[in-house]
Amino acid sequence: MRIISFFLGAVLLLTSCNNKGENPNSYGSLKASENFDIAEEVVESSENVTDNKEVTIERKLIKTGDISFETDNLLETRNHIEQAVKKYNGYISADNEYKSSQNITSNLTVRIPSENFDPFFNEISSKVERFDNKNISVNDVTEQFLDVQARLKVKKELEQRYSEILKKASSVKEILEVERELTNVRSEIESMEGRLKYLQNQVSFSTLTIRFYKEEVSKAYSKTFGRRIADAFTNGIDNIKWFFIGLVNIWPFILLIVLLIIFIKKRIKRKE
Repeated sequence: MRIISFFLGAVLLLTSCNNKGENPNSYGSLKASENFDIAEEVVESSENVTDNKEVTIERKLIKTGDISFETDNLLETRNHIEQAVKKYNGYISADNEYKSSQNITSNLTVRIPSENFDPFFNEISSKVERFDNKNISVNDVTEQFLDVQARLKVKKELEQRYSEILKKASSVKEILEVERELTNVRSEIESMEGRLKYLQNQVSFSTLTIRFYKEEVSKAYSKTFGRRIADAFTNGIDNIKWFFIGLVNIWPFILLIVLLIIFIKKRIKRKE
């Protein structure tokens, strides 16, 4: 009985030892799988963060447009546009007017805050019966904006490094070389900052060119036949007056020509 008990105890001990020997391998494989899962979670989370960053990037859009239309009252249309410009916090950057034989035309270039462009355009369009031309375009400069920002950041870091090197420079040659490079970097920084300001201004304010005109009937065609005859007779008399005035202005030349003709005739008669 004791021998059987001892034998069973030995078998149990060996079994437990085998089980203990297998645990490290199974633990190691478990830890490896867990680490793999964690790595996947980290990658996924980083991708999610990246995706979130991409989603939260503010788009930089430049909106421009030009329209043209006919109006019956130039002054009333201009007042309506100017009131709308003030209402939506914009300003007129260019204003010109010209007259031809067929119409009187006004051109206005308006800068409007981007968020107010659509309501401003709708208000302007409310009193337009028909557009001769309407063109609205949107240019996405987000990539260009971010590229300039990134290059500007690099240039500023380079400027800081050059400034630190300049403090440690010992010889005149080193100082001059570093200052030359520092000047070039600062010039590039100013250029990039100017470019960013320009892009930001174009993004913040949209541009709309407005052309409106009024057809004008020619006065010459609006007159009656009798009136045209009378005007033509008057113009003929005026032309005769101007002809004699012109002759009076050139009388010395006419006198010289007459004397020259007389002289030539006398010479011909003498020869004969």
